Amino acid sequence: MPVMPTINAAKKVLFVLTSHDVLGRTGTPTGFHLGETAVPWHRLRADGHTVDFVSVRGGRPPVVGHDPADPVQRAFMADPDGGGLLSRTLRPQEVEPGAYAGVFYVGGHGTMWDFRGHPVLHAIGRQVYESGGVLAAICHGPAALVDLTLSDGGHLVDGRELTAFSNASESMRGLADVVPFPLQTALEEAGARFSAAPDRSPHVVVSGRLVTGQNPQSSAGLGDRMAELLLKNPER
Repeated sequence: MPVMPTINAAKKVLFVLTSHDVLGRTGTPTGFHLGETAVPWHRLRADGHTVDFVSVRGGRPPVVGHDPADPVQRAFMADPDGGGLLSRTLRPQEVEPGAYAGVFYVGGHGTMWDFRGHPVLHAIGRQVYESGGVLAAICHGPAALVDLTLSDGGHLVDGRELTAFSNASESMRGLADVVPFPLQTALEEAGARFSAAPDRSPHVVVSGRLVTGQNPQSSAGLGDRMAELLLKNPER
């Protein structure tokens, strides 16, 4: 049964995409993960929400995980308000954080090179969160959360339960020595209470207004949980 839009609950959500296109020195292409984008996008749009896209450098970001046979991805790419916006994503400096009720940091290995330590992305997430908004991140997207601090100087993830692409999964793919840092370890060092399911199993964690998903298989669950939290925040 299709999800019906919630009356008078439409909000704006910002999807954040990587602009990094190569896996270290391997020469292997990378970018943002299309499946992790399309599935939550459809879920939020079903509730009437508007989604804008920003990437680290703006313009058209590199993409991985594109399955042309997947009807969800095909529908996303054909929609002028979905794939039609990917050729002209905003730059972080062009974003007005006060316009958004939620921010979603999309995964893809590229995030490991350009999400962490990005001051403008941090400022956007901080303002939206401290204004009562929802933050979400999936797979490698939580790289944006590692150094994200709040106005009191504390780490956003300190003491929070969350998940992300695990060290074990990185090792299974032979990329532990390719990525610039171990994501799970960095989150734990920032105070996060990390959990993970077996590799390729869906796993979504909600901690207050923070939603995290472990991998592409968690995309549907993350979209559902984010939609639920947006509904609970009518003032945003």
